[in-house]
Amino acid sequence: MSDTIPAQCGRCQTLPAKVEETGQLFLWPPLGHSLGKLVAFMREAGLEYQLRPEAQCVVVRLEQGSAAALAGRLGDTLTREELRGTRALFKQGSGEPGLTDFPNVGPLQQFLTLSRAGWLVDMLAEQRLTSHFQPIVHADDTRRIFAHEALMRGMEKDGSLVSPGTIMETARGADLLFQLDLAARGSAIREAVRHGLTGSLFINFTPTAIYDPAYCLRSTVSVIKDAGLEPHKVVFEVIESDHAQDTRHLRAIIDFYRKAGFRVALDDLGAGHSSLNLIHQLRPDIMKLDMELIRNIHEDEYKASITQKLLEIAQKLGILTVAEGIETPEELRWVRAHGVDYLQGYLIARPQNPPVQSTPHITG
Repeated sequence: MSDTIPAQCGRCQTLPAKVEETGQLFLWPPLGHSLGKLVAFMREAGLEYQLRPEAQCVVVRLEQGSAAALAGRLGDTLTREELRGTRALFKQGSGEPGLTDFPNVGPLQQFLTLSRAGWLVDMLAEQRLTSHFQPIVHADDTRRIFAHEALMRGMEKDGSLVSPGTIMETARGADLLFQLDLAARGSAIREAVRHGLTGSLFINFTPTAIYDPAYCLRSTVSVIKDAGLEPHKVVFEVIESDHAQDTRHLRAIIDFYRKAGFRVALDDLGAGHSSLNLIHQLRPDIMKLDMELIRNIHEDEYKASITQKLLEIAQKLGILTVAEGIETPEELRWVRAHGVDYLQGYLIARPQNPPVQSTPHITG
């Protein structure tokens, strides 16, 4: 057995096989009555199956291309809790699982989602992710672009766009977040270089999609170096921070980025209770105020009071601030008057590819 340790994270860089070939689906339900429901379903559906009572297991024979149809029917047979609790393993061919197969055992719900996620596997394999860029401008002069945020988009084979929400939802359900997050970071860097962006670049990352920063992020750092980007101009933006249960793990990611010379931004500040705790735990270089907090802030004394205190904290701690979701002149005037450093929103410019090179001068 080789003792060689891989230099990269294989999980992030390896795509699962699409569940389209002939093979066997091994199912281990959590309860006896769930096993009975599965057997009754198989019998009524006329499927080829084996019952292995001693292992509380049902083995189903799947022909090529039949997984998606089975997934829909199983979803109607078992409860949501049973779908999450039943363990599933798909193995191509007719052989029995070996030790190397068992790391691939996962919830049946995940298998069902993956069986319908062949389009996303293809999109990642064919590098059909791209980035749209939204400018972030100086609050005191909206003509001066401080940075661009890279926002992920998918592309169909005909060139039409796939929304990031659809991609993220499918990736989360099919356990493809690791591969998606890596691909999105690489796309953002490549597109920024292709368009010759010279200001700072904000790149989103999902903390739960990173196992170990020393391995998972090594390829991203390499792409940045190869692209010739200055590290201090790259800002990694923590998204979905409320989903990061392990703060120590998130802190390790932040430390890795900082040691490499990058800056860190905390996104959606004010959107959830945990984000306030993350200020002192992560000590970000930049805080982005959530757009829901900014919406009609000039008319809402509660939002105004909360935001004013957040800005005071940031100014005292030397943290730069970005107001997201600026859509009206009134919102812009309020945040500008209360000391926000930078602005982002549709009033300035929408996300675009190619990115805008100039922004309007908004006074008042």
